[in-house]
Amino acid sequence: MRDLAEAARYLEGLINIERGSKEPTHRLSLEAISHLLACIDHPERRFAVLHIAGSKGKGSTALFAESLLRARRQKVGTFTSPHLVSWTERFRIDGHAVDEALLVSELATLIPHVEEMRRNGGPCTPSFFDVTTALAFAIFARVGVRYAVVEVGLGGRLDSTNVVAPGVTCITSIELEHTDRLGTTLAAIAGEKAGIIKPGVPVVVGELPDEASAVVFRRAREARAPALRFGLDFGVRGLRSDPMGVRAELYHGAFRVAYRSPLLGAHNTHNAALALAATRTLGAESTAEASGRALAETQLPGRIELLSQSPYVVVDSAHTRASLEALRAVLETLPARERDFVLSFSSGKDPRALCASLLVGARNVTVTRADPHRSIPPQELSRAIAGVFPDCEVRVEADPRRALRLAREAISAQDLLCATGSVYLAGLARGVFAGTRQSARVGSSHSVRGEG
Repeated sequence: MRDLAEAARYLEGLINIERGSKEPTHRLSLEAISHLLACIDHPERRFAVLHIAGSKGKGSTALFAESLLRARRQKVGTFTSPHLVSWTERFRIDGHAVDEALLVSELATLIPHVEEMRRNGGPCTPSFFDVTTALAFAIFARVGVRYAVVEVGLGGRLDSTNVVAPGVTCITSIELEHTDRLGTTLAAIAGEKAGIIKPGVPVVVGELPDEASAVVFRRAREARAPALRFGLDFGVRGLRSDPMGVRAELYHGAFRVAYRSPLLGAHNTHNAALALAATRTLGAESTAEASGRALAETQLPGRIELLSQSPYVVVDSAHTRASLEALRAVLETLPARERDFVLSFSSGKDPRALCASLLVGARNVTVTRADPHRSIPPQELSRAIAGVFPDCEVRVEADPRRALRLAREAISAQDLLCATGSVYLAGLARGVFAGTRQSARVGSSHSVRGEG
């Protein structure tokens, strides 16, 4: 394997194999990932792990936790998914995307084991996410990280990452999502996410609906896992939010941190508080001043990211109803004359439900297809939006880059343009709008494929 392009082709090939398979897409066991890790001498056992699950917010919580752990001047690895632009973004070392040569080298070492398992077939055939998870652990072990922040891909109980022996687990939020794989009720989805809870290992739990909360805390009691509850054991006080950012006091027990951040969206304080409680429970304690500084400096690319202020250009990877409603709440604080959108949603989503609040008051919407394999066809998306918002002008442009450029050209300096609906579109938008970027402070709380 010569370079990152070849590595990317190999990994993308695994995705294409799974798309063409007639086998069910949900996993029945962790046998394959366990076997693959055994082949490379269990790198996941060589560092302390913070394991994070949730319907939304887990990626942001992971990056806040990364910043807090780095404040202790210890080497930190962070595994999140998906990426916005480059595969290297999924594997972070001390706050930066992994070196391309290291990714290529570790993948080259892994491939012979993957191919042998694929030849043997059966339940021990590794999935795409098995391979990327094993790759993350191999990279982290190679560079000698002290801590690894590991984001669940999908669900929790049978997710590839659930082979770790964590020092702390964290469940950020639970809502109805991926119902074809995780279940059709909050209780069922909570049961899947609570599957990361381990006997005797502390679990830090965010603000959850009552139905989901009951399941999570019951599982914690059964596992005799100490449970920290948002609003009781840790949380946020004195929250103030405006277009310039947020201010609040975060607390974990008697510990207090003054949180000042330019990130857009008051909801980020929830994720920052989760990260503070989780890292301190892991034993990684810093001073209040160092913690506040680390949180304030955290950046969350593609998550309510403000790229320009005249006009307002916002990019967000929101893809659930709750995260899109959070986005709308932030957009309403920005003093724009008109609001335009570029949208692309993954197949299987209900665009009417997703757009119900987001597009209230919108002037123009350009619909596109960010991912040719996974996105809702633009004409179908256009009809759905027109059925709910007949007075909104809806334009169809299948080419996502052209859609973004045309939408940007159509607004004035007093207007707002927001590109959202998927991580794929957010990544493309950051590239297309790079020339207009004035401010790259970012905020929000979501992700895709394996996001949930």
